[in-house]
Amino acid sequence: MKRTLLLALFAISVTNSYSQKTSAEDAIKKVLEKESASWRSGDVKAHAACWFLQPYSRILVSTGDGKVFDVPVSSMINPSPNSMGKGGTSSNSNYKISVSGKNAWVSHDEESISPDGFKTYSSEFRILEKIKGEWKLVGQSIMIKK
Repeated sequence: MKRTLLLALFAISVTNSYSQKTSAEDAIKKVLEKESASWRSGDVKAHAACWFLQPYSRILVSTGDGKVFDVPVSSMINPSPNSMGKGGTSSNSNYKISVSGKNAWVSHDEESISPDGFKTYSSEFRILEKIKGEWKLVGQSIMIKK
């Protein structure tokens, strides 16, 4: 009886742990997809809601020709006119997610398609924190592929 009870408690614990991890991963993916879609649609308010600026926040973008840009993080909250809202679509794949309490990192690949059909491929590394119960981006690095 004791053994059965211990096995049942262990199974519930493992199931609950997996369920929480899957739930966090799903919520994180939604934030990342909302961030991409809101940038392309020009929805400044929705895009800013995906971010939480920390003193250590940083955005690095490296291009296929070897250039690296340190993008001002404030541009995620207050983008310059005409920097967003050009349309197009994107899709993320190959997610790798690590969640540890209220911190998470994600790597994924992205295919972006501009309104005129030009495709861009990138590998992205994102850092998120759970702020007031919601996952928010606090930093990222984007490597654009040739």
